[in-house]
Amino acid sequence: MIELRAVVPADLEEFFSHQLDPSANHMAAFSAKNPADRGVFDHHWQSILNDPTVTVRTIVADGEVVGSILAYRDGDIPEISYWIDKAHWGQGLTTAAVGLFLEEFAERPIRARAVADNVSSIRILEKYGFTVIGETQGFANARGAVVKELELELR
Repeated sequence: MIELRAVVPADLEEFFSHQLDPSANHMAAFSAKNPADRGVFDHHWQSILNDPTVTVRTIVADGEVVGSILAYRDGDIPEISYWIDKAHWGQGLTTAAVGLFLEEFAERPIRARAVADNVSSIRILEKYGFTVIGETQGFANARGAVVKELELELR
């Protein structure tokens, strides 16, 4: 069973451990320059939790914290972002979490970004009606290279 709930302080320990996986960082691409820097992590999450314009939830599966999902403002249009512990990839948890979040966060349009080779994330977004509206290139810390990123939107 999967559920979304408010973030509690203990969740941050799990979120931090999730982001230490090198292959998860590679897939996300646009991650912290040094994922092991706890100070940067704590500052980033305090900014998220203290921003009243951000809607953030912990993803829990069978009682275990498996990730986070949020919507933040990038200009006037909110953007969804999520991170699932690599140990739980391929189990349908991300798909379910995105669906639950989109039911709760009803504002439209909403956008998302994904590295062009992150096929799984793109498929999940498309399943819920997101369509590609553009692409950009940017430097990805986790890859040490410029990558193509797709911008998707749900109306």
